[in-house]
Amino acid sequence: MASASGATHFATKVELTISCENLMDMDVFSKSDPLCAMYIRSSGSQWYEFGRTEMILNCLNPKFAKKFVIDYYFEMVQSLKFCVYDIDNDTYDLGDDDFLGELECTLGQVSITLTICAEEITDTRVAEFEVSGRRLDKKFLWWSDPFLEFYKQTETGWQLAHRTEVVYNNLNPTWRPFRISLRSLCGGDVENPIKVNKYIINLCSFRQAEFECINANKLKKKNYKNSGVLCIKRCQVVKEYSFLDYIMGGCQINFTIAIDFTGSNGDPKSPHSLHYINPEGYNEYLTAIWAVGNVIQDYDSNKMFPVFGFGAQVPPSWQVSHEFPINFNPANPFCSGIEGVVQAYQQCLPLLKLWGPTNFSPVIRHVACFARQALQQSRASQYYVLLIITDGVITDMDQTCSAIVEASRLPMSIIIVGVGGEDFSAMEFLDSDDKLLRSPNGDVASRDIVQFVPFRDFQVSSGPHLLTVRTDIMYVLNLMRRITHISSCISFLIPL
Repeated sequence: MASASGATHFATKVELTISCENLMDMDVFSKSDPLCAMYIRSSGSQWYEFGRTEMILNCLNPKFAKKFVIDYYFEMVQSLKFCVYDIDNDTYDLGDDDFLGELECTLGQVSITLTICAEEITDTRVAEFEVSGRRLDKKFLWWSDPFLEFYKQTETGWQLAHRTEVVYNNLNPTWRPFRISLRSLCGGDVENPIKVNKYIINLCSFRQAEFECINANKLKKKNYKNSGVLCIKRCQVVKEYSFLDYIMGGCQINFTIAIDFTGSNGDPKSPHSLHYINPEGYNEYLTAIWAVGNVIQDYDSNKMFPVFGFGAQVPPSWQVSHEFPINFNPANPFCSGIEGVVQAYQQCLPLLKLWGPTNFSPVIRHVACFARQALQQSRASQYYVLLIITDGVITDMDQTCSAIVEASRLPMSIIIVGVGGEDFSAMEFLDSDDKLLRSPNGDVASRDIVQFVPFRDFQVSSGPHLLTVRTDIMYVLNLMRRITHISSCISFLIPL
């Protein structure tokens, strides 16, 4: 249930599955590499990016495995836009990729659109898999790059439910453990058959099993036995608890805020600075604090937020600090509510000298210290979220990667809000949605704990009293969609 403009609306969660047919071929020596981005129109006229599918190599008829889960309000018109691009590089920005086409529609129209399938979500169970292969056939002379595809049986045929990552140059691959919702895999009925690549099997028929891989084109060859073995090392059905389940169960969400006071933000006395407080009493940092804070404070029971700054020279020693309380009280760095955060920010800003470098790792390790203590508890009673508001320039990337990889094993998540118009490629690298982050010494993160939000993509319209204007509802929904990945992280770390 959600409330907007004084009205109460009841929402149904739906899952959107995207596929395309007969896309334009924009590449010369190969086919297009499509990706679909989904946008939602706000209560005004601005489009906000909701999410992206994976990119599929050399395919003009892609069936994307990535699903979009969205709240559907029957009584509201919800405008959607699906844009398809041919991905030509590794940058996050889609503006430098070839545009293939777009579709605009309402969520209510989706149910009659052939290429977009909407499914109501009522079953929260997931199937957890650990899968490997053994002695697979060589595809290219002496190697193969294997991956798996799981399909769900529908009235119109087999629908792609999940695609694993590719394990390159390996005839004995072990894929990363993965989870597939039962509604996506078998419609919630474990008796229904599913298809793994070309094999039709029942989910309930294997906890641990092995299947021979048969290549039909080789059956007539003398002495042909198989093309390898697929090993299901683990298949377990578990209930996936929602973010609200954990909150109602007594889990306390602890938010810490970190603010970038480095010199790259510009002199606060200059109107061009991100820290410049204009005559109306706001700047980009204050706008972000209000917009994000109004969301997160509802999930923190005592609404007391420890707030730290980093990258400034701090009185009275004027030493550069990467972890100082903005109220200058190390024994009690807490601010009362978002109003207290704003007041402390406004009071400390004139007392600081913006400096550098921009180091994230100290404040990440600070919060991780408390999260490590929570890990010793027997139940999921404490979870920590670090909100970093920054202009995007970072100088301790190696140390930050190491700190994030270590924190990935703790009950902790990091939300990075990028303000201003700088290059946020470093932030997008830390938000490793497609590939788990790796530290310089080779350690791999246990899970993706970083969510990056470029604030310019969701910023509310400017006005004379921006500090008191309501937060744009679509920005809140987009941000909370990113925050609610916390629930699966809690489940991963500490059983409810």
